[in-house]
Amino acid sequence: MTDRAGDEAGAWSVIRVASGNFLEMYDLQVSGYYAAAIGATFFPSRDPFVSVMAAFVAFGVAYLMRPLGAVVLGAYADRHGRRAGLLLTLTLMAVGIVTLTLMPGYAVLGLLAPVAVLAGRLLQGFSAGMELGGVSVYLAEIAPPGRRGFYTSWQSASQQVAVVLSAALGVLLANRLSPAAMTAWGWRIPLAVGCLIVPVLLMLRRSLPETRAFAERAHRPGWREIFASLAAHWRRIGIGVLMTMLTTVTFYMITVYTPTFGTQVLHLPAQPVFVVTAAVGVSNFVWLPVMGAVSDRVGRKRVLLSTGALMLAFAIPVMLWLAQAPSFGRLLAVELFFSFVFGSYNGALVAYLTEIMPLHLRASGFSLAFSGAAALFGGFTPTIAHLLVQATGNKAAPALWLTVAAVVSLIAVLLASPAPSPADVD
Repeated sequence: MTDRAGDEAGAWSVIRVASGNFLEMYDLQVSGYYAAAIGATFFPSRDPFVSVMAAFVAFGVAYLMRPLGAVVLGAYADRHGRRAGLLLTLTLMAVGIVTLTLMPGYAVLGLLAPVAVLAGRLLQGFSAGMELGGVSVYLAEIAPPGRRGFYTSWQSASQQVAVVLSAALGVLLANRLSPAAMTAWGWRIPLAVGCLIVPVLLMLRRSLPETRAFAERAHRPGWREIFASLAAHWRRIGIGVLMTMLTTVTFYMITVYTPTFGTQVLHLPAQPVFVVTAAVGVSNFVWLPVMGAVSDRVGRKRVLLSTGALMLAFAIPVMLWLAQAPSFGRLLAVELFFSFVFGSYNGALVAYLTEIMPLHLRASGFSLAFSGAAALFGGFTPTIAHLLVQATGNKAAPALWLTVAAVVSLIAVLLASPAPSPADVD
């Protein structure tokens, strides 16, 4: 096979495996964008703040299921194969998005409506616990030597397509529907679009081959052995969780929380705020593979430490600058800066996380580390950011959470080291 043919085959494999990531992120983005409408539909209250917070809490609680999904589904992938694990997670995610799309509101079903929506969110969180890890591990195992950072960066880059598409739909709907119509039923339209995409994604996933690294393994560990290994490597996984805090907090801050922050905190019109979110998705899409490739050249730790330090130094000053005179231009500039930090940090992080996990529990260990960070920090970022603004009265208060994330992750990066399997690490 020629190099060109190999590159084309590799690109097609990346597209097929990363397609499920699109659905996960699309679902999450729409849920965050329309938190006020979803809150009014399923968690009605006389106080709009309470409804929004209830929607964000339901959004965040789903992340508590991610570690469980990471352990159970990650162990399934380590036992039965990367392809089998990816097909299972995509099927479960599809059930979650269909539930939210079709469920009647509180006015029709009473308490059954929010309970059913929460159950759908929990199932989505359970499946997402292994989705990101499964995709990342698959990409790491099919990457050519010396290109692991570039290949694994497409896991997160694929999610940015969902960010851009969901934001573009937000702009279109803001132009065509009134705020009352959006609250009543319009928010279901982008979710319905996601449901229509599901069959295509399942078809793409079903055509995936198994990775050579997994297929050539002579020993397939059993469930008890995998769980025992996870417990034995608790320190390595814990460092992975803390390393990942910065990327999860930053991502959910600049994507899921931005529409609420822009419209309800900065009091900017909805349409330009969605334009900013779309621009962030495009920016992320560019920086992730670029900096993943840079980490292949200069080393993962160098990229992680430099970008983490950048967030630590500038998160508070740039947010204060935005809060002093909120505008479309300032919001765009600040979000694009945070996008550069996220894209640079995450571009190196995903590959490094696959390298610090031993091969025999790579899927479960990676998934547990990333989902643990999402559960503890990222998933509740919209809730924490909104509470910080409410508690302090300061529009720049979310920067405090970004700063804490930078400190924690920088310390974890300094403590991290690759797994003792030199032949398997680029």
